[in-house]
Amino acid sequence: GRVDPANALVPFGRFDTVHFARLLVLEDETLGDLEAYGAAFDAPVYLLFLGDCDGPAETMLDALAREAEAGLRRIFAHCQGFSPGADLRRWMDAHAVRPATAYVNWIGRTVRQVREEAALHDTLSARREPGAAGESARAARERLKAAVLAESPAPTPLPATPLRWRLADAADAVGGVLVLLIAAPLLAVYAPVFLAILRSRETRDPVIAPPADLAKMRAIGAADDHDVSNAFSAVGSLKPGWFRLSTVSFILWFLNWANRHIFRRGRLARVGTIHFARWVFLDGKRRMVFASNYDGALDSYMDDFINKAGYGLNLVFSNGAGYPRTRFLVLDGAQDEQAFKFFLRRHQLPTDVWYKAYPGLTAFDLARNAEIRRGFERRSMTDGEAARWLALI
Repeated sequence: GRVDPANALVPFGRFDTVHFARLLVLEDETLGDLEAYGAAFDAPVYLLFLGDCDGPAETMLDALAREAEAGLRRIFAHCQGFSPGADLRRWMDAHAVRPATAYVNWIGRTVRQVREEAALHDTLSARREPGAAGESARAARERLKAAVLAESPAPTPLPATPLRWRLADAADAVGGVLVLLIAAPLLAVYAPVFLAILRSRETRDPVIAPPADLAKMRAIGAADDHDVSNAFSAVGSLKPGWFRLSTVSFILWFLNWANRHIFRRGRLARVGTIHFARWVFLDGKRRMVFASNYDGALDSYMDDFINKAGYGLNLVFSNGAGYPRTRFLVLDGAQDEQAFKFFLRRHQLPTDVWYKAYPGLTAFDLARNAEIRRGFERRSMTDGEAARWLALI
């Protein structure tokens, strides 16, 4: 990432379970948009500290409070209510906000696994040499494996998924289905009322998507593309009223369930370039933050979503103040590409501090390296399988 992993304030590199982390100031320049809806409120300026880590968040916070206490105290000293004698760990707990929805590219893939599999790929690539004439793919694979194992240890065996986690995951999957089945009759009765209110709102809600501020975009762009991955951060207000709040709350609940049980192996809908993402409510669910870590440039990231999952963008973000006009919640909206990009740029914030544990690696690289590792650990392969495995290297 763009952060020195051994910096004196928060040495992210010391924590070998952190995938990504960021610090940014949530200075929302779009609060005035609510006046177009006949509503307004004053929101404080927040400092956001966000991380994606292996294992329980509580364990990570314990480690941060223990190993980066002095630096975190210097940072949080600028926050209201943080006193020099404050219990740092308790203060972080008191100010923690759970995401409404979180997405993980590949549930269960750890930082250690990513790094070891990347090292294995590098070693295999460096040691691969042309074989003798007529050498089979299987023989070439065995020769390469032997050369690598002679000079470096095999990757650490992947731990088995704990039974408790498997049971909890299964219970959550079944529970979500049961909730939908139980709610289905009520949703069917509510549907005509919902569509009538929705269309009435969609035809009247103001669109606020002026051309992007070039100076702001240049400032944000200067921090982008220093790695194959980038950070995206945005904040905005929800359209006021119970209707939009109940709609987006249900959608985010379902998306959170789907991310855990459907979109859990490399793709969010058909988009495969996102490592982690989350949606977080603020200020009594009047505002929302969206943060993601993605591969490539922002324009290609937006195009990817517009072309492959525009309906998903509309489902969530059309409940935000100023969003391009939709039809029946899923149509139009993001399909007005220029208006959508102007809207997104308007709500984007500079990510002041951004850390990535494995610079230079895309989500595609991580998936390829995991496949290489699986092939490396297999006892035997056919000639065809060995040829395809060698081609990955």
